[in-house]
Amino acid sequence: MRILGIETSCDDTGAAVVEDGRILSNIVAAQDIHLEYGGVVPELASRAHITLLPRVVDEALRAAGTKPSQIDAVAVTIGPGLQGSLLVGIEFAKGFAMARGIPWVGVNHVEAHLVSAGLESELNPPYVGMVASGGHTEIYHVPEKGVFRRGGSTRDDAAGEAFDKIGKLLGLPYPAGPHLDRLAREGRADQVPLPKARLKGDTLDLSMSGLKTAAKLFLEREPHPIPDARLRDIAASVEKAIVDALVERLAQALSRFEAGAVTVAGGCACNTLLRRETAGLAHSRGIPALFPSPKLCRDNGAMIAYAGSLRLQGGQATPFTATAIANLDSFSSLPV
Repeated sequence: MRILGIETSCDDTGAAVVEDGRILSNIVAAQDIHLEYGGVVPELASRAHITLLPRVVDEALRAAGTKPSQIDAVAVTIGPGLQGSLLVGIEFAKGFAMARGIPWVGVNHVEAHLVSAGLESELNPPYVGMVASGGHTEIYHVPEKGVFRRGGSTRDDAAGEAFDKIGKLLGLPYPAGPHLDRLAREGRADQVPLPKARLKGDTLDLSMSGLKTAAKLFLEREPHPIPDARLRDIAASVEKAIVDALVERLAQALSRFEAGAVTVAGGCACNTLLRRETAGLAHSRGIPALFPSPKLCRDNGAMIAYAGSLRLQGGQATPFTATAIANLDSFSSLPV
């Protein structure tokens, strides 16, 4: 089955063609308009999707050597995400499918991240998966194909959001995560005392707001401009505090759930330290750690197409009456 995947949940406009789990094309257009604001402006994002999406889809079809008539189904992000951005992708997908008499399927954005490593590796249940990005930090147990059970999530800021907000305080460009990662590689992580969130009770939830506040208060006492060597040490300390919290929760999840593998996806899965620490954790448990390649860690159409193919294999096409679910947080609530 050859599937067109469309992703417009936030500020990346993505389209891809995937055939039987093999990526034929994967095109993503970033919206640079948000850089001057230091974050995503929802109204600007949805308007940019309207302009970019037809061109990105055309480019994906050309790169795949595929005519529109050769597409068997369309998969698109139905939620969670920005309402206006989601609607642009959904209405395009529905129109494309309806005009050609083919099915379309709405995909949970988080689910797509959780299965994305399966495009490049053998990712079979049972496994534990974490999605860590600017909008999500969640841990899931996947006991069998198509079953996703959330074990924990952030109670405030997502990990990527913490990276970006602290990075902004450091004067780093948006998105700050990649810049902070680069600086941290040459810094000393034991030079800046930062707190690790400790939540009461037996929970896999996380909290990043305390770390963000502590970093803000600390930086207010630092001389500015911050010397380069000091900046690298601060970056390394911030990175370690965030990664330690994530890996600690992954370790707890692996102790709690049956798992033959662990996967980390989302934008933060590109972080060097997070990959290294997760790989070390997995090795200590005698299981593989699977990460999507960087191009599949960011929001993209290939992961949407792949997740959609898995749902279509289970007979879960979506009715044309369905629409965006901006606050979608349950896999069982997808319209079928």
